Amino acid sequence: MKRYIISLDQGTTSSRAIIFDKNQQIAGTAQHELPQIYPKEGWVEHDPMEIYATQYGVMAEALTKYNISIDEIAAIGITNQRETTILWDKETGKPVYNAIVWQCRRTAEICEQLKKDGHETYIKEATGLLIDAYFSATKVKWILDNVEGVRERAKKGEILFGTVDTWLMWKLSQGKIHATDYSNASRTMMFNINTLQWDKKILEILDIPEQILPEVHASSYVYGNANILNNVVPIAAVAGDQQASLFGQGCTKEGQAKNTYGTGCFLMMNTGSSPCRSKNSLLTSIAASTKEKCVQYVLEGSIFSAGSVVQWMKDELCFFDKSSDSENLACQVNDSGGVYVVPAFTGMGAPYWDMYARGCIMGITRGTKSAHIIRAALESIAFQTHDLVECMQKDTGIQLSELNVDGGASGNNFLMQFQSDILQIPVRRPEMKEITSLGIAQLAGLSIGMFKSLDEIRTVQRNITVLNPQMAEEPRDKLLHGWEKAVSRSRNWVEH
Repeated sequence: MKRYIISLDQGTTSSRAIIFDKNQQIAGTAQHELPQIYPKEGWVEHDPMEIYATQYGVMAEALTKYNISIDEIAAIGITNQRETTILWDKETGKPVYNAIVWQCRRTAEICEQLKKDGHETYIKEATGLLIDAYFSATKVKWILDNVEGVRERAKKGEILFGTVDTWLMWKLSQGKIHATDYSNASRTMMFNINTLQWDKKILEILDIPEQILPEVHASSYVYGNANILNNVVPIAAVAGDQQASLFGQGCTKEGQAKNTYGTGCFLMMNTGSSPCRSKNSLLTSIAASTKEKCVQYVLEGSIFSAGSVVQWMKDELCFFDKSSDSENLACQVNDSGGVYVVPAFTGMGAPYWDMYARGCIMGITRGTKSAHIIRAALESIAFQTHDLVECMQKDTGIQLSELNVDGGASGNNFLMQFQSDILQIPVRRPEMKEITSLGIAQLAGLSIGMFKSLDEIRTVQRNITVLNPQMAEEPRDKLLHGWEKAVSRSRNWVEH
């Protein structure tokens, strides 16, 4: 009996497989860390074969560990780190270069040239995005420009491009599926969000051959079949991780918002059937869609370094052994002692969009302890979220009455309470930790008819923890003023 859906959640730092039953409850899970490659300062890569191997491995592990037969799997849904760029040989399936990760800043100069050449307005109107090294387009151009022979082979139709979802589908289908969904396509800086097609003018500007690009469909759509353990299973949904999270949080109506605290931090608001053009350097993208050619739009602010700040303190500063220890250590001091951490490891995202900013620790005195720095680092995640919320409210005219949260760092009670204090609104955290994977499972279930409607999906009751603001206005304003000063010191640090 086909009674389960597997969510493949391929993230920046790990590959996960989560099996959901018909009641949208977790029946099995497995996770494997994904190694990061840092060839130069500001460069970030992954091995595409390792992305696939870890993802396939955790899928097989989850099935085996929880004694679930592949025959019981009704469908697969894929949700993924977005913007990360892979080019591979159409015949052999061999990548022509490592995956260039969304965090990578190597194409900053290409972006500067695009701005100098006057393409900023058109690209923003067509794609909803600002010109930045974050997105896939300039990463594709870099590979075509820098890996010998690849551009010529791409023009001959011998090379394929994909974001991580496309790569996984191509591998799982043994080369039969070369596709993506609207949500992932809208993050490439090559997709026109008004016409729902690849933008020929942008492709011409960047000299990217259109034949390397995948087909684009709704998120909730049967893309074709995967071959898993000698069995055929339909791939029935694909969505970028943040859009899957928005759907999993139930934010399917205009004005509903969520923030995901992962490697980065991603604030997203559903803006309905019309794109909202930001005047405050936020991005307009496409939400996870349930019907072909019928989309909702989102406004999004991206923070490059959130959970990665905690990982940095664990791995590089050796402040603690487990990321979860950061909460207790932060609570050993009553405040940050005037210390601010600006985690601009790879520049700053919205609303600053400063590719040349770098991280700094400000306000250190002789009495500063590691606990002060740990607390300040956690606070930096909440401060950055505050900056995004302010911009989003200005753009939409909608005052948030609450914030839905998910992602690994949302389990940190200190951080979530501080977030509520700084925003002065309630923070709602579902007990279900795997909201992104739940969202893609729901989308897959809709496309194969396991779930008949959105209303049916929403009938499942979820336990929610609500944290309400407790901080007075004066200390909050003082903290925000100090944060603004610290950010100003970190900006435009790299000479260019």
